[in-house]
Amino acid sequence: MIRVLLVHDACLVRSVLAEWLRREPDLTVEDTPWRSAPHRVRSLRPDVCAADLDCAEAYGVPPLGDLCPRTPDHTPPRLLVLATANRPGLLKRAIEAGALGYVDKAGAPDQLVQGIRRVAEGKRFVHDSLGFGFLKAAEMPLTRRELSVLSLAAEGASVAEIAGSLHLSHGTVRNYMAAITRKTGARNRIDAIRISQGEGWL
Repeated sequence: MIRVLLVHDACLVRSVLAEWLRREPDLTVEDTPWRSAPHRVRSLRPDVCAADLDCAEAYGVPPLGDLCPRTPDHTPPRLLVLATANRPGLLKRAIEAGALGYVDKAGAPDQLVQGIRRVAEGKRFVHDSLGFGFLKAAEMPLTRRELSVLSLAAEGASVAEIAGSLHLSHGTVRNYMAAITRKTGARNRIDAIRISQGEGWL
């Protein structure tokens, strides 16, 4: 029997999807929103964590690392994500978190079941339609430092506050913001935040 934890912030979608998965005789399914997911992973110890990459909190960036804690007394679940090709930044985060499975949310439901079973065996599963998203994920223009600056800006921090948080000079923060605006093709800081959130970089 494969123990599955389904993580999704849309209650109706999550409930319907969980009920549908429970029809499979080899799956035991629990479901949770993102905010409760790390606790449920620790208490349930699922074999597979199937997580939607759209998160209602934290500017849409899911805390994927919290789903796969690596401790001496805990084997992390294998991670499968529900994704779309048009948010390559989230695909990149899933790759960095060690996800084995990638299911297209616009695909047939049977793909999710197939993906769960393959990931449970320790095998990689990637839906063909996500290929373009993976190509774009490899081309993400912002560095980690630039993302840190932009994340604070998205929270409403001023140049001075960003500088203080990251131990940078005011001029360095302004240079980072100029580079971010140029690299994203944005008109200004607000536009850069909008573009970056849309791509799943933030």
